[in-house]
Amino acid sequence: MSKSDIKTRDDIYCLVSQFYAKVREDKELGPFFNETIKDWDAHLEHLTSFWESSLFLKTRYYGNPLEAHVKVDAAHNHSIKNEHFGLWLNLWYQTIDKLFEGDHAENAKRRARKMGTFLYLKIFEARNK
Repeated sequence: MSKSDIKTRDDIYCLVSQFYAKVREDKELGPFFNETIKDWDAHLEHLTSFWESSLFLKTRYYGNPLEAHVKVDAAHNHSIKNEHFGLWLNLWYQTIDKLFEGDHAENAKRRARKMGTFLYLKIFEARNK
């Protein structure tokens, strides 16, 4: 069965929803998210806007992912490790590969890899301030 590429906001919402369902169940990642996010419906919409902006450059995203992740790390006694970003990225890739294929799907993987690296480095820097 042939899969389609990520083409619409609904596609992104599907990806984000299925991905975060996996994250929430993950024994390593789940606690960071489940203890932090109180309104999952709103958060999924927010993340859909983030990825729609990132992939299609047509939606304005208002938010500061770096600040949010630094706060989560501090709230969890600076326990976020590089391995957590690796787990996160693997789940992201698995979810994309299950649902989509094509240029936007591959771009979503590249952007997530770059974003994960950037966030982890900035979290580490923030610990030393």
